[in-house]
Amino acid sequence: MSGAHFCMEHLSFCLLLSAWSWGWAPGGAAKPKGQGYPHMNSIRIDGDITLGGLFPVHGRGVEGKACGELKKEKGIHRLEAMLFALDRINNDPDLLPNITLGARILDTCSRDTHALEQSLTFVQALIEKDSTEVRCVNGGPPIITKPERVVGVIGASGSSVSIMVANILRLFKIPQISYASTAPDLSDNSRYDFFSRVVPSDTYQAQAMVDIVKALKWNYVSTLASEGSYGESGVEAFIQKSREDGGVCVAQSVKIPREPKPGEFDKIIRRLLETSHARAVIIFANEDDIRRVLEAAKRANQTGHFIWMGSDSWGSKISPVLHLEEVAEGSVTILPKRVSVKGFDRYFSSRTLDNNRRNIWFAEFWEENFHCKLSRHALKKGSSIKKCTNRERIGQDSSYEQEGKVQFVIDAVYAMGHALHNMHKNLCPGKVGLCPRMDPVDGMELLKYIRNVNFSGIAGTPVTFNENGDAPGRYDIYQYQIRNSTPEYKVIGQWTDHLHLKVETMLWPGGGSQLPSSICSLPCKPGERKKLVKGIPCCWHCERCDGYQYQLDEFHCKRCHFNERPNENHTSCTPIPIIKLEWSSPWAVVPVFIAIVGIIATLFVVVTFVRYNDTPIVKASGRELSYVLLTGIFLCYATTFLMIAEPDLSTCSLRRIFLGLGMSISYAALLTKTNRIYRIFEQGKKSVSAPRFISPASQLVITFSLISLQLVGVCIWFIVDPSHSVIDYEDQRTTNPHFARGILKCDISDLSLICLLGYSMLLMVTCTVYAIKTRGVPETFNEAKPIGFTMYTTCIVWLAFIPIFFGTSQSAEKMYIQTTTLTISVSLSASVSLGMLYMPKVYIILFHPEQNVPKRKRSLKAVVTAATMSNKFSQKGGFRPNGEAKSELCENLETQ
Repeated sequence: MSGAHFCMEHLSFCLLLSAWSWGWAPGGAAKPKGQGYPHMNSIRIDGDITLGGLFPVHGRGVEGKACGELKKEKGIHRLEAMLFALDRINNDPDLLPNITLGARILDTCSRDTHALEQSLTFVQALIEKDSTEVRCVNGGPPIITKPERVVGVIGASGSSVSIMVANILRLFKIPQISYASTAPDLSDNSRYDFFSRVVPSDTYQAQAMVDIVKALKWNYVSTLASEGSYGESGVEAFIQKSREDGGVCVAQSVKIPREPKPGEFDKIIRRLLETSHARAVIIFANEDDIRRVLEAAKRANQTGHFIWMGSDSWGSKISPVLHLEEVAEGSVTILPKRVSVKGFDRYFSSRTLDNNRRNIWFAEFWEENFHCKLSRHALKKGSSIKKCTNRERIGQDSSYEQEGKVQFVIDAVYAMGHALHNMHKNLCPGKVGLCPRMDPVDGMELLKYIRNVNFSGIAGTPVTFNENGDAPGRYDIYQYQIRNSTPEYKVIGQWTDHLHLKVETMLWPGGGSQLPSSICSLPCKPGERKKLVKGIPCCWHCERCDGYQYQLDEFHCKRCHFNERPNENHTSCTPIPIIKLEWSSPWAVVPVFIAIVGIIATLFVVVTFVRYNDTPIVKASGRELSYVLLTGIFLCYATTFLMIAEPDLSTCSLRRIFLGLGMSISYAALLTKTNRIYRIFEQGKKSVSAPRFISPASQLVITFSLISLQLVGVCIWFIVDPSHSVIDYEDQRTTNPHFARGILKCDISDLSLICLLGYSMLLMVTCTVYAIKTRGVPETFNEAKPIGFTMYTTCIVWLAFIPIFFGTSQSAEKMYIQTTTLTISVSLSASVSLGMLYMPKVYIILFHPEQNVPKRKRSLKAVVTAATMSNKFSQKGGFRPNGEAKSELCENLETQ
């Protein structure tokens, strides 16, 4: 693109250039001879090919001034590194032989707008100036010195400055190689196609910083960025990488204004303290802003609270932490992998005011470095500042440490030199000096050679560029430590695609090795799930997996299976213990003891009755029904063993059969007896003939008919619902899972139990009714009175059983209480029958045999009449003329 064509498209920009170049441009002066000399605000070195240079020699000015204080390291060291590299290349017979590199070096004053103005110097040679209207005073044409043509630019330092300059240089196709700009935006080859850099993009740096944060087990950090491309792009890259990798959250992102107001940094510290758990602060800021942040933290008495993690703009620089060592202690910084260039140390240490006149800012550096003044007039009366003697030496009379980017400045100059060398070999083969094809140098062609260079840099590391002009990511990781009151930057690791960090060598504020925390929420305890705070995945509340829940994963609780309960810390489920009534349990010992005693007593009665089977007492009690009744009593006692035995198919089946059967047999026999007595005396009131079905055979038929109904019901139950054992996990599913138990039991519900015993209860109630109706029968007549007392007592027992059994349905001891209550109630019912009906008879048989004698025989008609008449007399006045008829009737009925 020609200058005229370009100006037609960018008219306003060219008007600015024209006014600048004619009115106040550095190029307006004639070009004197010599190696180097002051030229306005720049350094100019003659050569066959001229390279531009942009360095932050001064800091940003305040109160309307363009430039501020001198930057000894970031400015002078880097500038001298370019001069050092040019000297080496110009003295190298193998690199660009017979071609001398010159330079035009400008001061950006750490401000992008000032750098833009200065960089216009690089393009003025490409603008065609119309001088037809210009005339000298004598009327002759003017003599105009054409400015040197800059073929490439080394710089700038700050990313915001490089972006501003790159937008201009790309219009004129001037390649640019930066030694320090790391903003990810500059990797956009569509916008910054002529920009390259020998330092890696902040994309790599951001990844390295995310890896460091995760290695230090931090997950909650704040970010702090200087306004501009470098700071904002760096923080944006860090946030993006942290989201991609996960596990790191940004509490807040704070921006430092380009022109901070008074108190702005104190406000920033207060804002960072709003999220006090985010102790780690990621800083992408220039060194001036870093220093002011540290000063503000010191003023806020927050020394040791914040753990700073600085980007390469902090690196291993002394200036940001000077006199702020305690605030900066423990800070982790990152810097592109570099090696101190020994040759530059020798070169820079040998610089004096006499041999370094080409650097127009060196005198100012000399005064600043040695705290002296070159001019006597500048000395103030009473001031401690001395006059410079020019005998001071760098590194001897002042401290010196090579600035971190010196290596990259040298590599950037050499990259330009190698590109020009390769271009000369291809375009001017065999030619000495520049050939017409390289005069002027085509910027587009030069860019291709720059992107293809591959050589070993000053530190021995390879210098290459990818398709976007970026260098590969290689970083050293530093920590600012204070050991024995001596502060230093110590290398604690490196990053080349992967992090290698020596955590054990790190020291934290106060000199401790304990890793400080920077987390939003403490880890949840085992058995607790994370309930995330909305929008902040690193912050959560811990919620206990309570009840029967266990911790399924980090974020969820799940209820255990019905037959399981959570373990002690609710991290998994364990089977619920299964219990049953053990023989050794106190709940079983008492019923078993009662049952054993009852069985022994029952067998004793049976043996006694069999032994004295033909005696009057046994005959009078109705032998057949007595043996049936004793069988029922025996089964009632035996049921206790079935109720306590371990439930299984056979046990549960026997329970269904015998639990109700024993009582059904007992009460069926008693009901038959009371019914017979009732019918006999009711018939006696009407006639002297005996009622029907009162013979022993008839009584057995009636009894077994009543019993058969119970058996039929049980059989139907077996058909509808076959018997089996079950484990009930609901009865003892307590609020506290620790006390939960599974109960091994038979499949007999409370309702089934009521139905099972219901028929027995019906027989018992009916028998009680007949007992009440026969209460007027003579007291020794055929057991009417003992049967009545037996039924009354039995009803009381079962009335007590019902509230105890069903009232404990919610108790944790339900199984024990109900089983014990049921077995004891059944045994007591049997004991009442055994004790009231048979023990008196056994007593008479064994101890009073004289009463166990037969009475004289009479006809049944006479006996019934006598008994009836006796009953009538007893009702009137208690007169008993014929008591013998009572037992006699029993004997007659027994023998019928």
